[in-house]
Amino acid sequence: MTKPTANATPALAVDHTPAGLDNVVAAETVLSHVDGMAGRLILRGYDLDRLADWSFEAVLALLWRDLLPEALDESAIRVKLGAARQRAFSLLTPLLPSTDGLSSVEALRLLLSTLADAEPDAHHILAVAAVPVFAAAIARRRRGEAAVTPDARLGLADDFLRMLHGAEVDAGKVRALDTYLVTVADHGLNASTFTARVIASTKAGLFSSVIGGLCALKGPLHGGAPGPVLDMLDAIGDQSRIRPWLVDALGRGERLMGFGHRIYRVRDPRADVLKHAVAALRDGGGRIRFAEAVEVEALALLAEKKPLRPLQTNVEFYTALLLEAVGFPRDSFTNVFAAGRMAGWTAHVLEQEKTGRLIRPQSRYIGPQPDDAPVAAE
Repeated sequence: MTKPTANATPALAVDHTPAGLDNVVAAETVLSHVDGMAGRLILRGYDLDRLADWSFEAVLALLWRDLLPEALDESAIRVKLGAARQRAFSLLTPLLPSTDGLSSVEALRLLLSTLADAEPDAHHILAVAAVPVFAAAIARRRRGEAAVTPDARLGLADDFLRMLHGAEVDAGKVRALDTYLVTVADHGLNASTFTARVIASTKAGLFSSVIGGLCALKGPLHGGAPGPVLDMLDAIGDQSRIRPWLVDALGRGERLMGFGHRIYRVRDPRADVLKHAVAALRDGGGRIRFAEAVEVEALALLAEKKPLRPLQTNVEFYTALLLEAVGFPRDSFTNVFAAGRMAGWTAHVLEQEKTGRLIRPQSRYIGPQPDDAPVAAE
């Protein structure tokens, strides 16, 4: 009898698990739907473009609807978030020195990890409120500046920028940031949201769940793409270099940052909303107009060189321009993304906790099998 080799691979079942779990339904949700073929993002019955003029607080009220013991409208959420920002700030001072030497997102992870799952206050409110307080303080510490106390009277976007800059900020920039936070509030079962739901299903608690979401967002394949868009614009430099730089990059097989999306087969609807928001921040013939010229040329070249691949502008392109225009340093971009996505993470955690079901999928074993056959006597 022939003894199987140690690395023999058993025959697989007919149905293979798709790489990356593409198109595998892992949860049912009322929160959001990503229709990649139609280029639509729906949040609780609303197309994203209908929500573009809503405040972040209003979108929170929409996402949290029916998931909380008490109904909270936009006004009530604004008041509660203001008080919770002050509470988060009261915890901040002794912790900030511990963030030195960490990346900005690692610093945010550390600060959030000090919030107990047994926190007596409303967890979802404090989670959303804490991120802008911590993110602004982290950015200022890296500039050698002291953290700024929150103003509970302001909306979250307004106070976020005030805490970042240490002064009142132009209303147009506040509106742009508010639109950004709304735009990234939720986006289906993406990697970070799925991570948060898996942790929530173990009943680990809300803060443990959303910190897990942040850890997934830290990965460059999920939340780290906006900064490199600005690196690309810096490398191009000026109008005369746009086409030759892009042609050279494509010739080397490089990816053009800010173009293409794994889900959307047509234009990313979030890019449309953010393009409109960024247009209001144009500074004459400056950075934004230059970026718009890069976009036009890049789309033309991609259509010419890769006609069978739908490579349209994605959310990262205009995210980078917007966050730069309102004053965030590049290493803060993922933290600002987290400030918006915390809306979706908390809503998904609340929804998952209502199901009471542990998420425990099966894996398909493709390793070697033990040798169960007896060894033939010699």
